[in-house]
Amino acid sequence: MSAERHIVWHEGSVRKSDYRSRNGHGSMVLWFTGLSGSGKSTLAHAVHERLFRQGWHTYVLDGDNVRHGLNSDLGFSADDRTENIRRIGEMAKLFVDAGMVVMAAFISPFREDRDRVRAILEPREFIEIHVKCGLDRCEQRDPKGLYKKARAGQIPDFTGISSPYEEPLNPEMTIDTEQLNVEQAVEAILDYLEEVNYLKGLNALYI
Repeated sequence: MSAERHIVWHEGSVRKSDYRSRNGHGSMVLWFTGLSGSGKSTLAHAVHERLFRQGWHTYVLDGDNVRHGLNSDLGFSADDRTENIRRIGEMAKLFVDAGMVVMAAFISPFREDRDRVRAILEPREFIEIHVKCGLDRCEQRDPKGLYKKARAGQIPDFTGISSPYEEPLNPEMTIDTEQLNVEQAVEAILDYLEEVNYLKGLNALYI
């Protein structure tokens, strides 16, 4: 008999709407996806800092940081990458349920994995941001020296070199970091959120 038959979701007395009302803002996931070196983590932390200073309850989930703990048992095979994103998506959902704005910065190379995260969240809770940067430029930046190691065969299954990256087909936003600096990109993201009413209060967000 499957153990799932004995697991029942316990609905707490404090609901997502209660957290949102207390915090004074909505909750959502800003999902930054792109090649290594495209600027995902830099942008996620910059947006996080801006919202935090405005009094928002925010948190950043970063690829390397998560693999130091929760996902330290996973490698970089296609199956492990899928499981990595599945766990992160479930964790991000808990943050959203707690009324927080989550910046998730992950290569997340496969569309199906990103779509699966979107599917477990409610409408308007998942904002996919494609951090676009050409492979050549990412290799030139190579802030962690990973491309050099991948080209030398020291890192197998490296996205963009020996493993594919599937660009989003219909992301909520595309940020081209070859054209925009960090400050311009942050402003573009906040402007977008305001334009589509993500920063204009709970009624505009969820009615």
